[in-house]
Amino acid sequence: MEFEYKKNKIVFNRELSNLDKLVLKFVRILDKEKVEYVIISGYIAILFGRSRGTEDVDLFIEEMPFARFESFWKALEKEGFECINVFSPKEAYEEFLKDKTSIRFAEKGDFIPNFELKFPQTKYNQYSMKHKIKVLLNNVRLNTSEIELQIAFKLNLGSDKDFEDARHLYKVFKEFLDINLLKTQIKELNVENEAEKILWKKD
Repeated sequence: MEFEYKKNKIVFNRELSNLDKLVLKFVRILDKEKVEYVIISGYIAILFGRSRGTEDVDLFIEEMPFARFESFWKALEKEGFECINVFSPKEAYEEFLKDKTSIRFAEKGDFIPNFELKFPQTKYNQYSMKHKIKVLLNNVRLNTSEIELQIAFKLNLGSDKDFEDARHLYKVFKEFLDINLLKTQIKELNVENEAEKILWKKD
């Protein structure tokens, strides 16, 4: 994969999959509503060339007052999305997002793929929001989490699929990574053994 990598910015072009098109449609609504967000987890590996399917796209969105959230909810509905695990914006806001639980949106009539939205809660969630990376895919912008943290978190999640995601991102971005930062995050998440097996091993 060929791309231009600068500090906090990645630029590349490629043929878009149906999932890519759906993600770009969704983030355009976020941008239009001026909702700060960051995409995390599996879609990042897919975005950068890993060949696998996914049922959901995970995002943190900024915590906001209910009035703004209700406006965002209505904008999603206007563009053909619906929440598939809760049926009113008030319930979604008060009983899910404010209670540290995610809500899921999909195109009307579908359940997969869906977008899993959460308010950031932990220091790592907040870090992801603060240190997000701008990606220009075919000149359309989306925000993803810092690659180093993404790799460390994938090691922490621990499934075979997560390990392969971590390995893929490490191989794609190896020459650009801040290795000291990566090692610090690996240590903080207590996944040094996993890093030794998955990242540092020779092919």
